[in-house]
Amino acid sequence: MTTTTTEIPPPVDGNKRKYGRIVITLDNSRIPEEKLENTPSMADGLDRQTETDLRILGCELIQTAGILLKQPQVAMATGQVLFQRFYYCKSLVRHGMEHYAMASLNLASKVEEAPRRVRDVVNVFHHIRQVRASRPITPLVLDQNYINLKNQVIKAERRILKELGFCVHVKHPHKMIVTYLQVLKAERNTKLIQTAWNYMNDSLRTDVFVRHDPETIACACIYLAARQLKVVLPAKPAWFSLFTPADEDQVQEVCLGLLRLYARPKASLEDLEKKVNELRKQQVEAKLRAKEGTGDVSTAQSEGFSPGSRHASPRPDAEKEKDAHNGHKDAGGASHPHKKKRSHSPSRSKKHKRVFSGESLSPDDKAQHKKYKEKASRHRSHSRSRSSEARHNKNRSREHYRR
Repeated sequence: MTTTTTEIPPPVDGNKRKYGRIVITLDNSRIPEEKLENTPSMADGLDRQTETDLRILGCELIQTAGILLKQPQVAMATGQVLFQRFYYCKSLVRHGMEHYAMASLNLASKVEEAPRRVRDVVNVFHHIRQVRASRPITPLVLDQNYINLKNQVIKAERRILKELGFCVHVKHPHKMIVTYLQVLKAERNTKLIQTAWNYMNDSLRTDVFVRHDPETIACACIYLAARQLKVVLPAKPAWFSLFTPADEDQVQEVCLGLLRLYARPKASLEDLEKKVNELRKQQVEAKLRAKEGTGDVSTAQSEGFSPGSRHASPRPDAEKEKDAHNGHKDAGGASHPHKKKRSHSPSRSKKHKRVFSGESLSPDDKAQHKKYKEKASRHRSHSRSRSSEARHNKNRSREHYRR
């Protein structure tokens, strides 16, 4: 993994501002030994055997899905290396293997300029799971579960970028094999080249890419292929000393890692998921117990502020139904509190009372009352004429439509 080092130079003057210097290099792509021995998954209770099986299975899923998606080999190789790097930062118990395998492949396809849709990646992984479990092949239903799975893959891709610090460049040693064999004048031996290339692809399932340099891995693949095909290579001095500073012990260590991969029995995805789910369940129970032990006082204090602790309304249900039927009026017949009351001037109300009670009016009041009556009669006659005109126009349009 690309390392980021921060160095703060000593201050020359106390008034000057201190600053840091960040150096990002692609030469050192290895993880420190202390992180390789104590992984986050082991800290969560997962044994090394199960962790190794999950890593191998995740890389196999990425390789198979990349073939079905017709991606270049470099994209599949990048996805497997990113997958291995991520799980030295995070735990397999807390972060599901299959989701992050999808996210690694999707991210690698973008890095290597061969992007694929998230929907295609999810469908291919669904198909692979059905084939591995010997179940009938059925298409993935585009329901809410699919939407949730797609969102989880997108979030997993963002988390990979965050944990790796957006340093997703991978230096692949595939081309080095051909170059080294050309220097050794063995480029015409196509079987040797193909065998070394196959070992290189198989080494992606292991963690050798985070333990050793790409040059050492390329020399180890050539070394193992030459031993299998009984091809003699220069020994004094050792031929790999031209290409890598690693000694023969380190080269043989990579070879032994590949041979142990071939000797491992095939693991079952269902069994591995059961172990991970048990550990995940234990973590959830431990968190709940810890919250119960420390959350009694806080819950007791917050009971008075709970929305459910409010008293119910004292009004009976019959009155509520009556209010709803009468247009949100109170039980006593009062108007709605938000409804604006209509106010009249007291002089006008007294005049109307005197008119309708038959009391005698003054000459001014009589003249004003007569004026109101004439105005009201004109308004009524005008409205009647407009309504009759509208009916006449409507009848004319109907007759026109019938003709």
